[in-house]
Amino acid sequence: MKKLTKSALAALLAMGIAGCSTSSNSAANNATEGKGDHLARIKEAGTIIVGLEGDWQPFSFHDDSDALIGFDVEVAQNIAERIGVEISIIESPWDTLFTGMESGQFDMVVNGVDVTEDRSKSYDFSDPYAYDHTVLVVKADEAEIKTFEDLDGKTTANSIGSTYMEIGESYGAKVQGVDTLSETMSMVINEQVDATINAETSVQDYLNTTGETRVVVVDKLEESTAYAIPLVKGEDNATLLEAVNKALADMRSDGTLAEISVKYFGNDLTNN
Repeated sequence: MKKLTKSALAALLAMGIAGCSTSSNSAANNATEGKGDHLARIKEAGTIIVGLEGDWQPFSFHDDSDALIGFDVEVAQNIAERIGVEISIIESPWDTLFTGMESGQFDMVVNGVDVTEDRSKSYDFSDPYAYDHTVLVVKADEAEIKTFEDLDGKTTANSIGSTYMEIGESYGAKVQGVDTLSETMSMVINEQVDATINAETSVQDYLNTTGETRVVVVDKLEESTAYAIPLVKGEDNATLLEAVNKALADMRSDGTLAEISVKYFGNDLTNN
């Protein structure tokens, strides 16, 4: 849901932003010029490299011992296990995730990515593995904003390039770019912006874990959001997409997907 330059990505990767098990190989090394089979190269390397944010609770975040955990982390780990390879997770800001996948730094991105018509032009998506809703958050004493329609002429804080930014703009809001949910909440509380838009799961988790009462949810979009795994569009990823979908289907049928959802969301959000 965000967007940065390739130079910014390069700088971040040069700093060595890495998460779970590290590996000497990289998706860039796996990539070859011309046609091929991405899944075959992953299996030959023995590791699949996954990009995610690492600071979007409860999808991916660090616990008190600094271990990387979360719904998307466990989904990715299960996919790797079912494909039969190790996993290496690289944490990177949302702004860089798609660029990183396109440049070969990641084999795929598992980060609660919304399936949109625009994204589907550039990426092939897996079957959805969870569903969510979009909510509008304002300061508790806000008197003017009660619905999304009230955002016209107001300001919101959201990740640049995110669907939440696009939603805010579609209702006439001016959006300020922010990297994390906690930052957006702080901007609302401090009256730097009028509102923020985000996933209901993340907002409720934030409210539950922080006990924050100075912000409230005032509206929710009726249509659900489907989360799926994007891959770079093309025949090279056909077998990888098939393998990912099979892993997700197996996780759904044996109850693993629902179990992970309940663990992190408190509910089974794997069915629409």
